Amino acid sequence: MAVTVTQSAAQHIERYLEMRGTGLGIRLGIKTTGCSGYAYTLEYVDDLKDDDQVYEHLGVKVVVSKDSLPYVDGTELDFTKEGLNEGFKFNNPNVKDECGCGESFSV
Repeated sequence: MAVTVTQSAAQHIERYLEMRGTGLGIRLGIKTTGCSGYAYTLEYVDDLKDDDQVYEHLGVKVVVSKDSLPYVDGTELDFTKEGLNEGFKFNNPNVKDECGCGESFSV
C-alpha cells in the first residue's frame, strides 16, 4: 500500500513549503495519546532518516517512519475547509475506532 494525498492537501502542503522556503515534504506519524490510543502527527521534513519510507503523490512527498507505517499504511491525507474551520483529515483504512472528539484513534 502507500500513503496518498488529495489535490487539496497537495496544494496546501506545497503552498506552506513554499512560504517556509525549505523542506523536502511532510512527515506523517503517530503518537500515543488521547482516549483511543493514538493521534496523528504532521511536521516538516528537512532531512531523511535511514528508516524513512517516502511516498510521492501529486508532486508532494509524504515521509513515514518504519515504526509509524503499520498504523498509517493506506492512508489518504486530505485538507478540508468547513466554514471557518480548516485542517487535515486522515482517511485511514486501519482505524477500528475513534474517540468522540475525533482527536485520537485505535487500530
